[in-house]
Amino acid sequence: MNDTADSFTAMGIEASLTEKLKERSIIKPTVVQSLVIPRVLAGKDTVFRSATGTGKTFAYLLPSLQRVASEGGSLLICAPTLELCSQIKAEVDFLTQSLPTECRNTALLIGSVKIEKQIENLKRTKPVVIVGNPGRLLVLAKMRKLKLNNLRFLVLDEADRLTAPECLDETKELLAIIEKETKRSAERESADPAQSSLYVSACSATVGKKTSAQLGSLFESAEVVECADHEILRERIEHWAIFSEKRRKAQTLRSLLSALNGKSKKARIKALVFTSRGDEADLILSRLLYHHVSAAGLFGKVNKKPQTGQERKDALDSFREGRVGVLVSTDLAARGLDIPEITHVIALDVPADGEVYIHRCGRTGRAGKKGVMVTIGDETQMRLLASLEKKLKIRVMPKELYQGRVCVPQME
Repeated sequence: MNDTADSFTAMGIEASLTEKLKERSIIKPTVVQSLVIPRVLAGKDTVFRSATGTGKTFAYLLPSLQRVASEGGSLLICAPTLELCSQIKAEVDFLTQSLPTECRNTALLIGSVKIEKQIENLKRTKPVVIVGNPGRLLVLAKMRKLKLNNLRFLVLDEADRLTAPECLDETKELLAIIEKETKRSAERESADPAQSSLYVSACSATVGKKTSAQLGSLFESAEVVECADHEILRERIEHWAIFSEKRRKAQTLRSLLSALNGKSKKARIKALVFTSRGDEADLILSRLLYHHVSAAGLFGKVNKKPQTGQERKDALDSFREGRVGVLVSTDLAARGLDIPEITHVIALDVPADGEVYIHRCGRTGRAGKKGVMVTIGDETQMRLLASLEKKLKIRVMPKELYQGRVCVPQME
């Protein structure tokens, strides 16, 4: 059944928001937006899955903000990483410029900012829209500094990561507090129960029924919507495999970057390099910088010492604005980031989980553009990649570096 709409107006999005979208040259909704926006406007709890770069953020923001403006209450958006929270907050601020003044009170509650400053801001501004990571939201809720009695809309972005082992306990505890507050509000507002209803949404590129089950009773009745847009993985992204022994991977990476950039300054690429662990990412970055490669790093933690929020922001800004051409990151640190014009994603290991590979790929090939996913791996990792190739129904093309160029291997 095709129940998508071909315009935001046809779905019920008001003129003030559609005019704001035109500033970004956004005229026609994406597939996921066409499927999700009418459901959220109709008050349906929704868990939706769509490929990265397909417009999931606006799919939940547009209808949720519109309903907050017309119905009152507040909106809480929870995401796993500080960078993703900041990214979502920027989109909230962009859209709320077209809404009534009271809807422009927003707050970003993340762990890299002093909590005293956040508490003072909550008390002073009484935000209508709050974006934060589960750890900081949980602390503030337990302190009763984060008021949840007026909460009407809850969104979990990158929900599969929020239910991963490293986040699950905090997410569940936060949801339990929200559910408890919602029931209290319902009891206080028994004369008009609709005023205390909580509408929930969750999304990710790989979220499914398993994730929905882990989210607990708040999401029991949520409809699971899967978009048929995963062809992006096959149609917009080329998949390359380059063999390298483990001890030579850093050198192979440097040779690849040099080959892709070429001699012309116009050929400069924008590459996101993935490793699984922060210490490996730090080592790779150090070697690139030693050889005068323009690069920055986004790790989360290295040797149990976290990067500061400012260090992470500086690294992202440098990469986003083109001051450096390479960003070395771990999977968690780069989760959900929307950085325009990434031409290549380069992985220095192969994840056992196909969903991790999908999230890595999703940093390129966004907004209708094409991209390249390169895996540099040894013999064991190439076998694992071959298994993922079959599972994900993609075509991985072998490549080699020869005389400063990326070539198809010669058959012996």
